[in-house]
This record gives sequence, C-alpha cells and structure tokens, in this order.
Amino acid sequence: MSQSVYGIDLAKHSFSIQGENHQGKVLIHKTVSRSKSSLNFVNIPPTIIDMEARETS
Repeated sequence: MSQSVYGIDLAKHSFSIQGENHQGKVLIHKTVSRSKSSLNFVNIPPTIIDMEARETS
C-alpha cells in the first residue's frame, strides 16, 4: 500500500499544509486558518503527518 505524506508548519493563526503521494506528486499546498485545518484531513486515507513548530520572539 502506498502512503501519502503531509507536512504542516504550525503558526499562531494559520497552518501551511503540503501533501505528496508516494511518487512525489503534490496533492495539496495551501495555507489555512487553525479553525479550518482539520477539515483538510477528514476524507483522506491513513497517512503520515509531520508537524513543525518554531518559537518566535
């Protein structure tokens, strides 16, 4: 079974989401608000999600 990978860059008010399939084809690349971020993952099959957060001063 091929698995997609999604990366999320966490910010205070928005998330940048990028997803690729097993061949490297971009499935999604967009910025969404925190409140709408989960809507992007409701209908996708099981996948790997990598999160990144940075502290800002």
